[in-house]
Amino acid sequence: MKKIRILIADDHVVVRHGLKLVLRQEPDFEVVAEAENGRDALSLIYDTLPDVALLDWKMPGLDGLETAARMKQSVDWIHTLVLSGAPVEAAALDALDNGVDGFLHKDVSPQGLAHAIRQVAAGKRYLGPEITQALLERSRRPASNDDPAPSLSPRELEILTLMASAATYKEMALRLNISDATVHTYVKRIFTKLNQPTRTQAVITALRLNLIEL
Repeated sequence: MKKIRILIADDHVVVRHGLKLVLRQEPDFEVVAEAENGRDALSLIYDTLPDVALLDWKMPGLDGLETAARMKQSVDWIHTLVLSGAPVEAAALDALDNGVDGFLHKDVSPQGLAHAIRQVAAGKRYLGPEITQALLERSRRPASNDDPAPSLSPRELEILTLMASAATYKEMALRLNISDATVHTYVKRIFTKLNQPTRTQAVITALRLNLIEL
């Protein structure tokens, strides 16, 4: 059985040891390295060749998001899963287009963590259920009379629905059989029509206006 090779990066030694204990219970996992910050994690990938880098979001010097982005720039085989102890719904969707393959809260169960690792190791995107739930909670504020629903084309609504998923813009292009540039053009139009600057905020606004559903 081919094992999933895992690198753990977290600035708290107790957290690293706890993660190792949990992951070693899975017969298809192998913890090949650990680091206390993003820079050390980057220096270890060529020597240890991990399949998945499990990264703490908030690390001194180089946080998990920047570490994930640099790893993707350095090698093409690695998958990145970011763990956070703080609410991350405002950053999760946008981060999926910048080197992160999955986002998960540290309150996750051992079974949930193992599932997320297997998902990203298989090349899939993953958002923890607590992040999806947080997006839903933020969307439940009723739209005011000052927030009329804009008119979006069927294609814009299609892309907006995909924006609420874990799909990257490149994956959206492949799924819709259009170019990356075309997807970005539609996304810019959506941002303009919803008057929002980021993917996450556009999705939350669309949910509030009942333009899409999760």
